[in-house]
Amino acid sequence: MQSRRFIQCDVFSPIPTRGNALAVVVDGEDIPDDQMQRFAAWTNLAETTFLLPPSDPVADYRVRIFTPTLEMPFAGHPTLGSCAAWLHCGGVPRGSGVVRQECRVGIVEIDTAQPDHLAFRAPPTRIQPMDAARLAAIVETLGIPRDAVLHAAHLDNGPAWQALQMDSAARVLAVDSSLIHGVPGRAIGLIGAYPAGAECDYEVRMLDAGDGMIEDPITGSLNAALAHWMRAGGRLPGPVTVAQGTAIGRHGRVSIRPVDGGDGIMVGGQTHILIQGTVFA
Repeated sequence: MQSRRFIQCDVFSPIPTRGNALAVVVDGEDIPDDQMQRFAAWTNLAETTFLLPPSDPVADYRVRIFTPTLEMPFAGHPTLGSCAAWLHCGGVPRGSGVVRQECRVGIVEIDTAQPDHLAFRAPPTRIQPMDAARLAAIVETLGIPRDAVLHAAHLDNGPAWQALQMDSAARVLAVDSSLIHGVPGRAIGLIGAYPAGAECDYEVRMLDAGDGMIEDPITGSLNAALAHWMRAGGRLPGPVTVAQGTAIGRHGRVSIRPVDGGDGIMVGGQTHILIQGTVFA
C-alpha cells in the first residue's frame, strides 16, 4: 500500500451533501484488483472509482468503477465525479471543451463547457420489451396499481434495469421501497411526470436490494437509460430536469438534453469537491 491522492465529492445536486457521494482514488495505477474491491467495500459508498492512465490513445484517463461488492462497466455519477476530480487535480483534456473517459463500455465523452455543470454523452441503451408476467410480478410485489404503469421495458447500458414509466411523480414517490426485496431480477427504475409548471419535469427512483442498499440517491446511468428509452418512443420532446432522491431526503437534480437530432443524450449535473487529501490504498 502507498499514499495516493484522494477526493470525496458529491454529485448531481446544487446543494453539497444532498447528492450522491463518490470516493475517487486519483492515483489508481498499480493497485491490484482485489485491493481495489476491498477499498471500495471499506468506503461503504455506492461507488468508488480509481483513475489510471488510458490504454486508448484518444482517452484522457481510464476509470475503474467499484461498488462495495463488484466492478461496474459504467455508471453515471462516478463518471461526472471522476471527471470533476481529475480536472480539480490538474488534468488537462486533449480536446477543447471535452474530456474523453475510458471505461469498460468504451469512450464516454464529458462536456466541460460549463465547469460547474458537467454533462456526459450517454452510452447506447439496449431496449427490450418486458413480458406481461414479469410486469405483473413487479407491480404486485411493490403494490403499484397496474393502470398506473404507462410503459415498461428492460434497459441495459452497462448496468441493467427493469424500467416502469408511471402516470405521475406522486405515484413514483408513493412506492414503498422496503418491498424491493421481494422483486425478482435486476434493479427497478421508476419515472413519473410532475404537473406542468413544477420545478422539475420528472421524479426518478432506483430501487435495488443489492449491495445492502434499498434505494440509490441519484443514478446517472439509470437516467441516461430512461432518456434513451423515452426518446426512442417519442416521449422525450426536449430538455428536461429530473429530481431523484426526494423520498430519502436528498436533493438530486439531473439535466437531460437530447442532442444531434438523432439518439444522442447528454446527462448533466453539479459536482462538489468536499474532501481532498491522501489515502493509503
